[in-house]
Amino acid sequence: MLKLNAKITESAVEDLAIQRLEEQGYTYIPGPDIAPDSETPLRASFEDVLLLEKVKQAIDRLNPTIPFAARADALKQIQRFHSPELISNNEAFHRLLTEGINITYQKDGNPRGDYVWLIDFDHPENNEFTVVNQFTVIENGINKRPDIILFVNGLPLVVIELKNPADENATLKSAFKQIQTYKALIPTLFHYNGLLVISDGLEAKMGALSAGYSRFMAWKSADGIDEASHLASQLEVLIKGLLNKETLLDIIRHFTVFDKSKKEDLKTGITTIETVKKIAGYHQYYAVNRAVKSVIRASGYKKKLSIRQSPAKYGLPTVDDQPEGDQKGGVMWHTQGSGKSLSMVFFTGKIVLSLDNPTILVITDRNDLDDQLFDTFAASTQLLR
Repeated sequence: MLKLNAKITESAVEDLAIQRLEEQGYTYIPGPDIAPDSETPLRASFEDVLLLEKVKQAIDRLNPTIPFAARADALKQIQRFHSPELISNNEAFHRLLTEGINITYQKDGNPRGDYVWLIDFDHPENNEFTVVNQFTVIENGINKRPDIILFVNGLPLVVIELKNPADENATLKSAFKQIQTYKALIPTLFHYNGLLVISDGLEAKMGALSAGYSRFMAWKSADGIDEASHLASQLEVLIKGLLNKETLLDIIRHFTVFDKSKKEDLKTGITTIETVKKIAGYHQYYAVNRAVKSVIRASGYKKKLSIRQSPAKYGLPTVDDQPEGDQKGGVMWHTQGSGKSLSMVFFTGKIVLSLDNPTILVITDRNDLDDQLFDTFAASTQLLR
């Protein structure tokens, strides 16, 4: 654990984060070692934010039956985002990442449609996880260098900005502001972003691309069973609980939504559609996964998703202690303002995939809840498919 003293530097926080990520199975590569001007470049220029060769290798490895030309077309699709709005480009990439890239090729003289996958979500071990620090990006002549970027199969899915806890002026808020500067000056990097992390080595919070500072949240449990001690480094808890391979991919695939809502300018009468990216908090993530596991057991359905929690090893009751197919799926309790509507969306999105498209019945006792839930579900069509 990082001990606070006068000699602490930002590089010490960075070294700690990299070490903890290596313990989670990431391969560490210093940014300068793969720069275009290095002896072992993985980028043709500093404008490239993808580790293109690693992306190609992953596409070939995960899609062996797809013809070469179709795989090449898929690679081109993830490099072509032309919206002036960053959030729109991020949403477009998220759809390609989680739903597959639709391609067409000729087989036996007939056109055939298929999908190319960039990540094997069902088997995290089949993917390549890399942590890179001091990764220089140049866009429109502007040079920026985020502290740490996590790549999965060559895709920059996580950006981590660190500050020195010994510097009273280097706060979490200043780390957040630095991320906002990066988004404005090197936006291409964030086309591919899954989530953001800000930390001073002790405190740490995660958030979505469009989230304001108040929406960044700590990840308070490393195992989904116990809340971490307030004496523990939040950065270490977040790395172990959120940035481990399985949870990171699960969060990106099943616990991310792009919420769309109409906003009317009262002066002009013009209505616009606002898109907000939202990611589950730790309490929603663990609760929904436990509920999904419980419903699968209660239904007797044999197709089970890989879910990370293992409460049995902590001597706690587990849903597996109950009989298969007993039709008793359990209950989740929520406090007001804890995000229960989104939890229901995340649960629905995941259970639909794991139970072969079941019917979901939502019962409310108030009209305002009816409207709220309808709006939430209607705004989450990408996750619900």
